[in-house]
Amino acid sequence: MLNLFGKKITLILAAVFVTLSLEAQTSRGNYNYLDFARKPYYFGITLAYNNSTYRIAHSDDFILHDSIRIAESITGGGFNLGIVTNLKIGQHFDFRFLPTLSFTDRNFQYTTTDNNIVKKRLESVFVETPFHIRYKSEPYNDVRLFVIGGVKYGFDVASNSRSRKAADLVQIAPSDFSVEFGAGLQIFFPYFIFSPEIKVSQGLSNSLIFNEDLNYSNVLDKILSRTFTISFHFEG
Repeated sequence: MLNLFGKKITLILAAVFVTLSLEAQTSRGNYNYLDFARKPYYFGITLAYNNSTYRIAHSDDFILHDSIRIAESITGGGFNLGIVTNLKIGQHFDFRFLPTLSFTDRNFQYTTTDNNIVKKRLESVFVETPFHIRYKSEPYNDVRLFVIGGVKYGFDVASNSRSRKAADLVQIAPSDFSVEFGAGLQIFFPYFIFSPEIKVSQGLSNSLIFNEDLNYSNVLDKILSRTFTISFHFEG
């Protein structure tokens, strides 16, 4: 359901992006940009589609395991809802804080020695606090390119749900710390700024909680989160 809903959001916002981009190119000059250039800060909202997975490192006992032949992570889709706080630092730099509610779907897939496929689905609801520094190019025809970089802390508020307590599931830490980088563009309109953005998040902390009693957990040594996000910011 999360994957289907996220795809619908992406298609709708992509159509909005194409329409707004065509409108922006019909005007010349930086007329709209000049109005926003005078503001030291502004706020907005974010809608996004995310694609999440785990990077897996197997334990030393994996080769010796007599029932599991392959352990891998399968990508799952989700969506984000957030708030944008943007503070200008000079002409080309911004400091950005984007508290976000992120619905993610990550999946583990195991292939047993008798070629049976066992899938374990982990649905999460993260409260995330990204801090970014953004560098922006000179504006041209009310359009400006940018790159971003920063860090993000996330906490899974659904980590204690019944589905996460099942005896044979891999146990995942509720908190995660990541680095993020990406790029996008600003399109200036009379009353708001539309900013499509692509971003990659790479987890730095091991999310695995080792439990030797869990059959699907003791074949793993480390799992790191990885997320690709397409965001649509509406700021003003």
